Amino acid sequence: MKGLFRSIFAVFRFLGKALSVVRHTLLNLLLIVFVIILVSSFFTTTKELTIRENSALMLSITGDIVEEKQLTDPINELLSESIGIKDLPRETLLQDILDAIHAASTDARIKCLVLNLENMGKAGIDQLQVIGKELEVFKKSGKKVIAAEDFFTQKKYYLATYADTIILNPMGAVDLHGFGVYSLYFKDILDKFHVKYHVFRVGQFKSAVEPIIGNAMSPEAKSQNQQWLTSLWQSFSADICKHRSLPADAIDDYINTLSKKLAETGGDTALLAKNRGLVDEVKTRGELREYLTQMTAADATTDFRQASFRDYLKTINPSYEGVAKSPNKIGIIVAEGTILNGDQPAGAIGGDSLAALIRNARTDNQVKAVVLRIDSGGGSVFASEVIRQELLALKKSGKPYVISMGTVAASGGYWIAAEADEIWASATTITGSIGIFGAIPTFEDTLDNLGIHHDGTGTSPLAAGLNLTQPLPPLLAETIQLSVERGYRQFLSIIESGRKIAPSALDAIAEGRVFDGKKAQELGLVDKLGTMQDAIIAAARIAGVSDYSAQYLHKPLSIKNKLLQQFSLKIIAVLKPSHLSLEPLGRLYRFLAPLQQALQFNDPKGIYAHCMVEYD
Repeated sequence: MKGLFRSIFAVFRFLGKALSVVRHTLLNLLLIVFVIILVSSFFTTTKELTIRENSALMLSITGDIVEEKQLTDPINELLSESIGIKDLPRETLLQDILDAIHAASTDARIKCLVLNLENMGKAGIDQLQVIGKELEVFKKSGKKVIAAEDFFTQKKYYLATYADTIILNPMGAVDLHGFGVYSLYFKDILDKFHVKYHVFRVGQFKSAVEPIIGNAMSPEAKSQNQQWLTSLWQSFSADICKHRSLPADAIDDYINTLSKKLAETGGDTALLAKNRGLVDEVKTRGELREYLTQMTAADATTDFRQASFRDYLKTINPSYEGVAKSPNKIGIIVAEGTILNGDQPAGAIGGDSLAALIRNARTDNQVKAVVLRIDSGGGSVFASEVIRQELLALKKSGKPYVISMGTVAASGGYWIAAEADEIWASATTITGSIGIFGAIPTFEDTLDNLGIHHDGTGTSPLAAGLNLTQPLPPLLAETIQLSVERGYRQFLSIIESGRKIAPSALDAIAEGRVFDGKKAQELGLVDKLGTMQDAIIAAARIAGVSDYSAQYLHKPLSIKNKLLQQFSLKIIAVLKPSHLSLEPLGRLYRFLAPLQQALQFNDPKGIYAHCMVEYD
């Protein structure tokens, strides 16, 4: 018997050693590959790009449209592609899109522009409108804009309506359905697991915590959401009707009579879109290639002459980057994402990291004013206040700061905006949400139900601190509620002093209410409607400078991050799997994305000014 056990153990020892050898061999091979890529990149010469005459600029917008791109991470890029984003990058910089269109409008080599929106991700209406305005300038040069897709989703179609010609695949459709806000509600499942959520909030319209305390949207939340959704939809559909020369009620009629009109075309969605004036042509992919070939000089290998968006960007100088042309600078600082404590990378707003950028602008003698570009639903109250204090120090130094609101500038995003010299927004910006909340789960009943119990003793009712395995002490609950109420009063005082709104008037616009930019301007929460360029001009005017250059102020990259950014795409080319499918993991990732955002919250008091509104 002992001999048998020795033989079994010997087999396992051999397998263990073999696996160890394989593991170390693979790791060493990966290290060697990385070193080869790293070294070879220093000796690789970049082939000069040539844009040929009569080329079509293929404006491929891939991934989410953002104000500031996150640092490229090869592993994340690899996973992103596996979960459904087919092309890199997973983000497209808004300013890159505008720069490419602007340059192409005066580039004699570019004959037309083709919108490729197949892989476009999230985009705010305000962003699409700014792109659309640049496309209209492009068309004034006498060059055509073509939008061609197999299937137009709602936001893709909106941007496509700025084109001269819209082409749809015979098997395609135009999906227009309106705007809505729909959420998952977790009260029942939390009750089933005996989880107690202790919620502290001020404002009956502060709906961020509703998914954990109820099973449906409250009447207050429904009412306010309906108001701003209606306003945005009216603007959205009116723009489409204007661009396509359709009757004012054409889009609502298309949606409301969809089944009836589709029956008249025998279920042909592409024919329906053409009959209703939504598209100009219905063409197969082959017919589309022939059409584009006629638009440009023929090419034996690619059917038509084209310049890719990424390649074209390499031939132009990006706006607001590089060496400033004037000693007077208007600094542009991007605040995009959830507001969190500490030092955060691009894609989130770090209280410390954003404050450091503002401080650098204050001490830089060349910077005469700052434009803070906000696209954020808020987050940590503590981090928001850290940022606000640094902005006040900037203002006290004699340098004005102007806010340019993007898609969303609500709750904590409005906390840091309220005391600016001027606030600019788009008509479709989501703002307001002036309210505070805290939410703490405790699991004492969950553990009791599992037969796990917790007990002990201490010198005071608060000796255990915030122990999630015990009931929340009433004394601690009272202190949290008092802190939330104080935070709300502080929020109101910031708005009162910054926006010069009387306390009596604040009651009607606070308590978590959300507004579109147009309504916010009427209420005095926003000064003017316009673009970031308008905000830059305003900042220069307030600073009293006429000769100036606007320039982005970025967080400096570490040496490691610079190397990572430089070589990530080359690493992907080597490591990219040819047959590995992570689509099931991708579906799970997309489903849990809201939870991932909530887990980022790190306010030391657990108190947040955050608006979780997201419409589709």
